Amino acid sequence: MRSIKDLLGLTFSRFVIVGIINTIVGTTIMFVCYNAIGLSYWISSALNYILASILSYFLNRKFTFRYKGSYRKSAVKFTINIIACYLVAYGLAKPLIGALLDSYSTTLKDNIAMAVGAVLFVILNYFGQKLWAFKGDNINNNGKEQ
Repeated sequence: MRSIKDLLGLTFSRFVIVGIINTIVGTTIMFVCYNAIGLSYWISSALNYILASILSYFLNRKFTFRYKGSYRKSAVKFTINIIACYLVAYGLAKPLIGALLDSYSTTLKDNIAMAVGAVLFVILNYFGQKLWAFKGDNINNNGKEQ
């Protein structure tokens, strides 16, 4: 069984840095699409993850996990992970917030649900990438496996 240090460690710090960049890019896209352009909850949040995930793949592959394996294999696993995390996080957030804030406006509930979905997504996504999408073939700066 892996320790907390093994699961988090240095890769988690790098994941947070990449996540900050992705969060700025993705949430800006999502909230502008929903509030300024008038796109739906699902289209706005999906555009966030489609566009930010492309950036995330390259940054996490190279910087966070320093993955040296196959581009094709890691891209497929990364994509499956992103889709699963998105569906679970946002699929849970929308009905949960809808039930908790039943008497509030749809716009307020959707904005809060998108924020909660984003938090859930980050947690699920980190573990999905670390434990599956970029597992193995990781090399640190000293040439040793991380």
